[in-house]
Amino acid sequence: MPGPLHVRGSVAIPEAELSWRFSRSSGPGGQGVNTTDSRVELSFDLQATESIPQPLKDRALERLGPRLVDGVITIAASEYRSQLRNREAARVRLTQLIDQAIAPPPRKRRATKPSRGAVERRLTAKKHRSGIKRMRRTDDS
Repeated sequence: MPGPLHVRGSVAIPEAELSWRFSRSSGPGGQGVNTTDSRVELSFDLQATESIPQPLKDRALERLGPRLVDGVITIAASEYRSQLRNREAARVRLTQLIDQAIAPPPRKRRATKPSRGAVERRLTAKKHRSGIKRMRRTDDS
């Protein structure tokens, strides 16, 4: 588990740029719940990092803007009773979040018009459906 966090391609976050905090997790856990610091908070200073190229960092800062506090992204994990599993979960979540944030924008959709066959099939289906409804009607108006 220790070592750099591989995000995408050549982008990797060194372990030295990650900061960990541990605290007691809420919820069920038996006798150990009040003594074990199993909740994990993983913080990463996105604004100050040198491990992400500047264009990708700008894109990530723009996309993650509402989630950042002073340029720092924080992930909390407490779903497991083990601190180790919560650390792994936090690393995976941070990797996915950064990966989505630095991903290139999707290609623009080019507007197309439906083919002639598709238009004809749609109109035929509409005529068929209106015929079915017409046959259900009673003519006592």
